[in-house]
Order: sequence, then structure tokens, then C-alpha cells
Amino acid sequence: MSTTSAAGSACKTGSYLKQATDEYIEIGKRIRLGGGPAAIERQHGKNRLTARERVDLLIDRPSRGRGPFMELGLFAAWNMYKKYGGAASAGVVTGIGPVNGRLCMIVANDATVKAGAFFPMTCKKIIRAQMIALQAHIPLIYLVDSAGVFLPLQEDVFPDTDDFGRVFRNNAVLSAQGVVQISAIMGNCVAGGGYLPVLCDTLLMTDGSGLYLAGPALVKAAIGQEVDHENLGGALMHASISGTIDYHEKTEEDCIRRIRSLMESVQSDLPPDEAPYAAIGPSSSPNKVYDLFKESAAEQYDMAGLLDCVIDAGTGNEYKAEYGPSIVCKYARIGGRPCGIVANQRKTTKSANDGVQMPAVIYHEAADKAARFIMDCNQKHLPIIFVHDTTGFMVGRDSEHAGIIRCGAKMVNAMSNCVVPKIVLIVGNSYGAGNYAMCGRAFDPFITYAWPGAKCAVMGPNQAAGTLAQIQVSAMKRRGEVVDEEQHSQILEAVRDSYNEQADIRYGAARLWVDRIIEPHLTREELAEALRVASLCPITERYKTGVLQV
Repeated sequence: MSTTSAAGSACKTGSYLKQATDEYIEIGKRIRLGGGPAAIERQHGKNRLTARERVDLLIDRPSRGRGPFMELGLFAAWNMYKKYGGAASAGVVTGIGPVNGRLCMIVANDATVKAGAFFPMTCKKIIRAQMIALQAHIPLIYLVDSAGVFLPLQEDVFPDTDDFGRVFRNNAVLSAQGVVQISAIMGNCVAGGGYLPVLCDTLLMTDGSGLYLAGPALVKAAIGQEVDHENLGGALMHASISGTIDYHEKTEEDCIRRIRSLMESVQSDLPPDEAPYAAIGPSSSPNKVYDLFKESAAEQYDMAGLLDCVIDAGTGNEYKAEYGPSIVCKYARIGGRPCGIVANQRKTTKSANDGVQMPAVIYHEAADKAARFIMDCNQKHLPIIFVHDTTGFMVGRDSEHAGIIRCGAKMVNAMSNCVVPKIVLIVGNSYGAGNYAMCGRAFDPFITYAWPGAKCAVMGPNQAAGTLAQIQVSAMKRRGEVVDEEQHSQILEAVRDSYNEQADIRYGAARLWVDRIIEPHLTREELAEALRVASLCPITERYKTGVLQV
């Protein structure tokens, strides 16, 4: 999906959400430059395109009536690896886009970022792309241009289950599951990285590219053999002697045209059907979200009003509206596609059993209701959208007596065992066990979106900062140090700043806890596209849960 628009450019000064969105757009522009203008020029000087230029050539043009490119993990590695000069977008572009009418997951190494070397987050980002492709059963296209492992960080790249080797393991598993994989080598492909393209179903290679386990210098050092780049692992050698590649292409443009042509022969992964119902515009303008949403905990808003800016008008059916009102459960359509919605309520509500209920808090009745609703969505094969703005579950004597842990566990169990795709949207806060129950990252969401300015942490910043500061002060006192009021305030402020930095959704997106930060007024379009991709996910298992505490 597009990340800028006329409406987005109009969101300049005003609300917190608008300002956060403007900042996100500006940072995104810088990230898309990869290694920067000089690195882009060096890539062009080798007669090679950049990763983003390759993706732009590969996907169908919007003028053909196809959808745009849904980039995933743009903020991966944001503000990380500063010692090494950073790694914009983890040195790889990933996302879903149409290629000759077929939705595909595209993975393109960005050679302008450290020659496309694999950082720890590069591995995690590619693995995440592979898992989404496996769940949706959509073809994977790899545009390879990488120098291999970033050696200074080899211990965090090489051996573990979410590291470099897992990418190759996934290549093999994807192939066995019938997910089409096409790989095109358009530059360097050396050392262990050479296994990625060769483990794919179809392999292309352009003139000037190299595919080998060890380069000429290393071969000479290891076995004393002198061999040039072309004879060792050039495209002609692999096409005519080793027989490793299937298509030998002169230029990158030729190679991309060939990939697009090859997609015509892919009959195992059919394009998504049209939406089963005609799309109806929302009852409220999507731009109204900037006025409705309130970031401050001291302010409230009605989640139902926010959803009115997203769902097709007149299609919402709220489930058990009077019961457990701290969570809104609703059957609805977005862009003509039916779905279930589980959303935290951000205004004060009143329960017939418990009286007034605080905004953004999950109470025991709401957890019970949500669990039942999730089960029903699975029975109906409806994808579920979880909309986060929660500070967590209700605490205290009355809540414990009512069985909040039991009810929360029931909701977590029902959500964890979903056989339907789970789509997550974090609009505000996503704290503690509330994040878990609302399908946080640990619970296999299909795609996780977030609004700029959202927060994700184990608890709210004020509570966390107070607790952490007190621990630090107590430790200082045990060492015999005197802590006056001014020093205590400085410690509290420093801890709060650090905690706020880690709760920032961009911090989470850098670590791939979030797949895609989106402009709030485009939420409807983004969720409609996610539902379109989710419609490809095969549902092959019967829904069942473990033991529920009732």
C-alpha cells in the first residue's frame, strides 16, 4: 500500500496523532534511501538497479488495475547497529505485491546497505516474510544481491533458530509445502547465502553476477588455486557447465521480464477472488480518526466511532453489546470482505454486574465475551481483526474474586488456537497481558499494523518508571549512598525517558514486533488489502481449544 497521499500531506500541525504521522512519513523517506545517495550512485555505477528500483519494475503498475506494493518491515533495524553505521530497513526490502496478476511475497537484498550483508535483523525479516508467504500460500520471489553474513556480528547471524540457517530450512519447507519460489541473482551471492537461490524452484542469473561458496581470493588462500570471477561462479559458467541456473539473462530488465513471464505458468497459487460483497464506503470519513483518537490517558474516545471510519457502512453487528462493554466485538465488512473485530473500548462504560468500568481496561466479563466471539469467528471461518488500545486486565480484590485470571486465560486460549487469520492493529496502547490477549506478536498474527505514536510495553510508562526508579534508589541506599529529592527526580526522569523510548512503536517495529506502521486515515484501505491477502490462507484444520477454565 502507498505510504503517502494528499490527505497525509495535509496532516501537518494539530493533534498528537497527526504530528506522529508526519514524523513517521519523514523518517520513512530517509529509510527508503537505503545506504544513501552515494551508495545508490555506486550501485548504478555497476550497471545495477537498487532493490527498490527492482521491485518497482517487477510489480504490476497501478494503471493495470492492480494493487500497490504492501511493504513490510520498513522500520526494521531502525536506530540499531549504530556502531557499524546502521542498517536501513535491515538491508532488505520485503513486501506483498502483484506480479502478472498474482500476489507474491517479494524479498530484495539492498546492496546499498553494507553490500547487502546479513545483519541479525535481516535474517529475522526474511524469515518473517517466509512465514507470511507460507500461511497465505503465495509465491515467493527473491531478488538476490548480497555479500553474505555481516562478519562482525556473525555470532548473532549464524547459528540459532531465527538466524541465517533458518532461511534455508524454510526454503526447503516452503518447497515441500508447494509454495512456489523463484530466485534471481542480480549481483553477489556468496558463501552460505548461495544456498538460498539454489533451494528455490526456479533460478535466474544476470551477466556480471557471481554465485559461489568462496570468492577467488578465498579459493587461492584455501587451496592455492587461481581462478577469475567468471570461471568460478559467473552466469555463463552456471548456465553451461554446472547447470545450476535455469535462465541466463543479460540484463536486470531482461531478468525481471522473464520473472513476470514465468508467473504465467504458476497455476498452483491462484490470485485472490473478488470480495464477496460490493464495497460500501464508511459512515464516517477516514480522516475523522485524527479528531476522534485521543492519546492522553486523561482523555477518552468511543472505539465504535473509530471503527465507523473503517468498516463498510451499515454492516456492523455488535455482539453482546450490553455485556462486557470494555471490549467491542463486532461482525462487519471492510471493502466488501466479512471479518470479526475485537477492539478495546477507550471510554468509561457501565456493567450491570460491576458498575462503572475504566476505559482501556479488560474486565472479566469482556474477556469471557471475547473468547466466545473468537470461537464463533473460527466456526464461521471469519478472519479476526484485533484493535489494540489497552492498559491491560483489571486488577484488585473484586476483579480477582470475579476470576479475571481464569477469564483472561480463556480468551488467550481461544485466540491462540485460531485457525483463521489474525490481523492486528495497534492504534494506542498495548500493554502487558492485554497485548497477549489481543494477539500480540507471540501469538502468530498474520500481519501486525500500528499507527504512528502507538505504544507497546509490559506496563504504562508512569507505573514502570516509578517501579524501576524505586528499585534503583533502594539499591543505592543499600550501598550507603544518600539520595536527596533532586537526585531522586533525576533518576525518575532518566528511567522514564529510557522506558518511553522502548515503548515507542518504532522501537518495536525496528525489532519486527510490528510489520507495518500505517497512516491512520488509510487504515480502511490497509485492512481491506490485508483481508484480501488473508483470503488466500487455506483453513485445513478444525478449530479446537485445550482445557478451558470455566
